Amino acid sequence: MPRAQTSHPLDPLSAAEISVAVATVRAAGKTPEVRDSMRFIEVALVEPEKHVVALADAYFFPPFQPSLLPRTKGGPVIPSKLPPRQARLVVYNKRSNETSIWIVELSEVHAATRGGHHRGKVISSKVVPDVQPPMDAMEYAECEAVVKDFPPFREAMKKRGIEDMDLVMVDPWCVGYHSDADAPTRRLAKPLIFCRTESDCPIENGYARPVEGIHVLVDMQNMVVIEFEDRKLVPLPPADPLRNYTAGETRGGVDRSDVKPLQIIQPEGPSFRVSGNFVEWQKWNFRIGFTPREGLVIYSVAYVDGSRGRRPIAHRLSFVEMVVPYGDPNEPHYRKNAFDAGEDGLGKNAHSLKKGCDCLGYIKYFDAHFTNFTGGVETIENCACLHEEDHGILWKHQDWRTGLVEVRRSRRLTVSFICTDGKIEAEVKLTGILSLGALQPGETRKYGTTIAPGLYAPVHQHFFVARMDMAVDCKPGEAFNQVVEVNLKVEEPGKNNVHNNAFYAEEELLKSELQAMRDCDPLSARHWIVRNTRNVNRTGQLTGFKLVPGSNCLPLAGSEAKFLRRATFLKHNLWVTPYSREEMHPGGEFPNQNPRVGEGLATWVKQNRSLEEADIVLWYVFGVTHVPRLEDWPVMPVERIGFMLMVLDIL
Repeated sequence: MPRAQTSHPLDPLSAAEISVAVATVRAAGKTPEVRDSMRFIEVALVEPEKHVVALADAYFFPPFQPSLLPRTKGGPVIPSKLPPRQARLVVYNKRSNETSIWIVELSEVHAATRGGHHRGKVISSKVVPDVQPPMDAMEYAECEAVVKDFPPFREAMKKRGIEDMDLVMVDPWCVGYHSDADAPTRRLAKPLIFCRTESDCPIENGYARPVEGIHVLVDMQNMVVIEFEDRKLVPLPPADPLRNYTAGETRGGVDRSDVKPLQIIQPEGPSFRVSGNFVEWQKWNFRIGFTPREGLVIYSVAYVDGSRGRRPIAHRLSFVEMVVPYGDPNEPHYRKNAFDAGEDGLGKNAHSLKKGCDCLGYIKYFDAHFTNFTGGVETIENCACLHEEDHGILWKHQDWRTGLVEVRRSRRLTVSFICTDGKIEAEVKLTGILSLGALQPGETRKYGTTIAPGLYAPVHQHFFVARMDMAVDCKPGEAFNQVVEVNLKVEEPGKNNVHNNAFYAEEELLKSELQAMRDCDPLSARHWIVRNTRNVNRTGQLTGFKLVPGSNCLPLAGSEAKFLRRATFLKHNLWVTPYSREEMHPGGEFPNQNPRVGEGLATWVKQNRSLEEADIVLWYVFGVTHVPRLEDWPVMPVERIGFMLMVLDIL
């Protein structure tokens, strides 16, 4: 068996390997001017072919899994070493405004970089025409300094009462592409401007004070302001310490003290094992990777299934893009369409969890190495974390004859990284024994899943009704609530939407019970707000709570299905009634063998009582359609559905 290699083919590039790759490319520059103009956008591993990964896992790296490779006559031919690792570099030439891609071969001796004399080997290089690579943090900082030093900008800020440029925040945004003026022949940015106050707060939220009306366009290649116009004088929002996100004492208040410490401890250590970037947990195993663009990457996810051995599930999992379009057609907001991976890099903007980690219990951290704009290596310590979570009940079953109960808890393994309100959550966990049908030998059923010889589980649905007697900002005896439905609408093309990007939220007051029989609509991001008709928040808006639907469905049965006679309330996801103490059961108090059609909720709402200002009761019907799987047998793992009540403008 060959001796284990130093770096697995899927391990992220080490700091030494990044240094070698950068030095190799820089040395390949034809002139000193070219070398000095090189800016390094990204240096990442060239991930090898899948068969190389399988070979590495089979014979070069523990736990050594020869079963990954197909059997051959005479036994496998095992090479003495794996192919050399390679790096892929995206390089921007600041002098020529060209972007190029380089492939550099690395080796063990190259990666060692004794005194920096050893270099890799350039495999290929090519210029990619008509593109602009992602922006870099160094460019952002330089752009901010250039704008702050621009005399017309300083004069515009002076008009707004700001002369101290240390308070000004200039955030460069990529211009996107809206016309030929944005062509990649120039490297452009349109900064957004914000301004802090002279607050004593150590971490002031300057983004709470945007500076509107100033148009700035920056040539990022030459770092000069090429367009400037003070178009409209908009007063700065007043200083307000409550907008900050620091401890209460710094904002003129105190932090809450009614929540006691919650400690998650694992006295015997975690259940997972980590060797380098290889993780084993229960019967699962996978590799952790990281790239400058995507951030966290999960490789080679597999499950060890007893005598069947390692069963691969996924080769590579990651988030490849994050797009954030805005719906305001006005300047500058219509241009705010951030591609956070492609324009900036999720990985390069990851946080060091040394500064604060959301994980509890025993935590394993992973560092990540990136190049900066000038080719130096930067390390984000504790960039990703691995930990276990108790995730409630996995499954539970009680035998009604014997009274015996079996229950298992769910344990969840979480790998996370972070890239730069009050609520009530309701979650229903579905678990238990499947209700089965029998099959003739060789028989299958259209309306179910064969889960064992002679057995099938029918497709079915689960519905739940949540009754929520609301009292948003209402004292006892007050009935000052109403319900508003919110749908997102697309603005019609025209003078109010010249860029064809605009959308907006449209509210409709549900005035009566019959009007308030509503269904979910994910295509319009439909949600509902229960708001107080008399109380307003600090901005003059009515206070309220937002009902945010989760995944949902409606009955798939025909409208004349018999069970719907007793369950008419399932025909809509939302019902709203004024409070009545007798109205507690949506299908009536005694639904068993009930011959009456629509008893309960469907009958009550026929009164069509007013809801414009009332003591509101929400009836939220949510469900799931279950097409059983083989994995659901013998006990169905927990399936979670639910909804969320989220605070809305309650402050």
